[in-house]
Amino acid sequence: MKTKLILSAIVLAILCAWTIQQNEIKKLEWLLGTWETKTPKGSLYETWTRKNHTEFQAKSYYLNKKDTVMFEFVRLVEKDRTLHYMVTVKGEHHEVPVDFVSTPASNPTSLVFENQENDFPQTITYKQIRKDSLFAEISGMMNGKLVKQAFPMKKIK
Repeated sequence: MKTKLILSAIVLAILCAWTIQQNEIKKLEWLLGTWETKTPKGSLYETWTRKNHTEFQAKSYYLNKKDTVMFEFVRLVEKDRTLHYMVTVKGEHHEVPVDFVSTPASNPTSLVFENQENDFPQTITYKQIRKDSLFAEISGMMNGKLVKQAFPMKKIK
């Protein structure tokens, strides 16, 4: 009887842990879809998809006239109850992913990731404004000065 009780408690604990993990990534579903912003280089698009229950993936690309230029690939992964924003930028860091870790400032509608060791940016932020709009920003120190680049985006798909 004790064995059944212990086994039941273990199974229940595993199911609860799995449900909690499911709920954390589920809170970020507002990010899924295709987002657009206009820049001097052309329209910038970011398309987010769900890979599985603990990972989202994104690709960012510019569309200038009829040319599509891939810019970066992102994996948003939950590891040990912490979100990791792992970005691979074409032509930078030998195309090895750079890991940014979520900060305590993150919540279901505002994501803040940091990597103080990265040259630029050191901080990446996504804020949900409405269901069809978000504000993304990269920021950090560059040549001794704080630099910020803002990307107000509209959901198109």
